[in-house]
Amino acid sequence: MRSTFMGLETAKRALFTQQSALHTTGHNIANANTPGYTRQRVNFGTTTPFAPAAMNRPQIPGQMGTGVEANSIQRVRDSFLDIQYRQETNKLGFWDAKSNAISEMENIINEPTSNGLGAVMGEFWQSLQDLSVYPENDGARNVVLERGQSVVDTFHYLNDSLNQINDNIGNEISVSLNSVNSLLEQIASVNSQISDVEPHGNIPNDLYDRRDSLVDELSGYINIRVTTTKSEGDPAAEAEGLYNISIIGADGKDNILVSKDSFYQLGFSNGSGKLSTSTPDAVSEISIFSSDGKEIPSKKMAMSDENGTPLFSQGGLRGLIESYGYSYQDAGGNTQVKGTYPEMLDNLDRLAYTFSQTFNAVHEKGYDLEGNPGAAFFGSLAPDHKNASKLISMENISSKQIAASTTLSEPGKVNAGDGKNAINLSNIQNWLMNDTSVELEGFDGNETIDITPFNQLENASMNSFYEGVIGKLGVQGLQANRLAGNSEILQQSVDEKRMSVSSVSLDEEMTNMIQFQHAYNAAARNITMVDEMLDKIINGMGLVGR
Repeated sequence: MRSTFMGLETAKRALFTQQSALHTTGHNIANANTPGYTRQRVNFGTTTPFAPAAMNRPQIPGQMGTGVEANSIQRVRDSFLDIQYRQETNKLGFWDAKSNAISEMENIINEPTSNGLGAVMGEFWQSLQDLSVYPENDGARNVVLERGQSVVDTFHYLNDSLNQINDNIGNEISVSLNSVNSLLEQIASVNSQISDVEPHGNIPNDLYDRRDSLVDELSGYINIRVTTTKSEGDPAAEAEGLYNISIIGADGKDNILVSKDSFYQLGFSNGSGKLSTSTPDAVSEISIFSSDGKEIPSKKMAMSDENGTPLFSQGGLRGLIESYGYSYQDAGGNTQVKGTYPEMLDNLDRLAYTFSQTFNAVHEKGYDLEGNPGAAFFGSLAPDHKNASKLISMENISSKQIAASTTLSEPGKVNAGDGKNAINLSNIQNWLMNDTSVELEGFDGNETIDITPFNQLENASMNSFYEGVIGKLGVQGLQANRLAGNSEILQQSVDEKRMSVSSVSLDEEMTNMIQFQHAYNAAARNITMVDEMLDKIINGMGLVGR
């Protein structure tokens, strides 16, 4: 037989459950503007009906419901959208880093403008053409010296500025590594807190939100894979478990960075086996360290393969490293360096070396105003082109020592009207640097110059080589900006979908509040009704005959 007070208990359960729903709604409203917050809902469920299936069950028409209970309070979140969001965030991090680095380079190179290296060298070539018309004019000769010094100063400026920006990128790599390691430590800490709560059957929704926010931020630096491990004990069915986070390389290989009971750090090996985030001259590999900063040799990740193709994980960190520069061993065992900034600096070095040394060779073939053979115009450089844009300099020569002529009118005297060697000097800009020798104009007989020792431009003229460098930079910048923009649009699109599922809508919460409030009031009214019934039974029955 059912209890007399059964209706009272059913109404009480409804009262408490609707109250829980109202409290959860209030929590949602309070966090409507909290970054990373996921709205929560109470999962209602019916309680065990009366009577249970048993041999001694009462003979009643059928089972009667006993009310409602709050089975759990759960986050409203779509894990598939989380995966999509992190993938797009990862792409955005990579292309944003590349785009910013190339934009800084474009600002320094400043081409095509009237202030770039191309324009400065064009003015220098023009001054030589002017000198060929007026070889005896001291003003024209001084202009050549000044324009030559402008070329040297421009090479120095570009070298210094690019190296300075590259050093800043190196510092940014160090800061990013520290940020990655901090995020990994925080995720591991939140994992630990979750492992303390879930075994008791509770669902730590706010800790889940904190952990997912950290993982979202981490995905901007490196490409990650997230898997879950069930907590020990007796977790609820809705419990999300503990995160295992792996870093994924471009070759598909992964390494665990956060697991159930530990976490690791990223850094560079400095020979001591201890964690270092100080960026080397060129990154060759990323090492993985234990939580106490000790290197784990078996978990090293190469930056690239023998062809220079990057293997390291996609993301903002790789975008910075590809801009800063990385080294690798090619098939022949030689160390090679690739990267946006190292390649641009190397191209400038090649141009500065070929330009200065070829110019010197031609200048030394001519004669100055005093009838002497031409001296070196630019300072001599090392046997190769390394650091040429930094080391290039003007020799200390006077305007009279510019060897603009090819012939002598009398022994020991220059033909003041002969400016043919100035034409040869001006023509250097268009020489195709694949010939072993070039014939010079204006000399008696066939005067040639061997350009092989100075050629660093690989079958291109100085003008076309520099134009190719600038053209390649423009294409890289356009691609980086386009893909960064596309990635941002896709990320925003996925985020909007995710927010439509997980974010707090005040209109919806107000509707829920009214709904739960009405249910609460109805439950309270039900208690009043049951109370009146009990009052009739207790105080109004059994009074006949008194």
